[in-house]
Amino acid sequence: MKFTIEIDCTAEEARQFFGLPDVKPMQDAAMAKISQQMTDAVANLTPEALLKTWLPLAPWTPAQMQEVMSNIFKATPGTRSRKAP
Repeated sequence: MKFTIEIDCTAEEARQFFGLPDVKPMQDAAMAKISQQMTDAVANLTPEALLKTWLPLAPWTPAQMQEVMSNIFKATPGTRSRKAP
């Protein structure tokens, strides 16, 4: 003998029927915390924040930074201007 029972109900109704706890407040709190952590992580990926992380001991002005970059490019082989013969 074979019986088939089909129950049409929502997940919340099934939880209530079986006496399971309502986890919606806990899920909402967890999602709010995860969302806040993701927002904070994205804020740390701005170019300004990355430069502050990478160069914490170098409070250079834009002119000083340009001079440093210019010196780096001058020291790189193959980037010097060639003199005409």
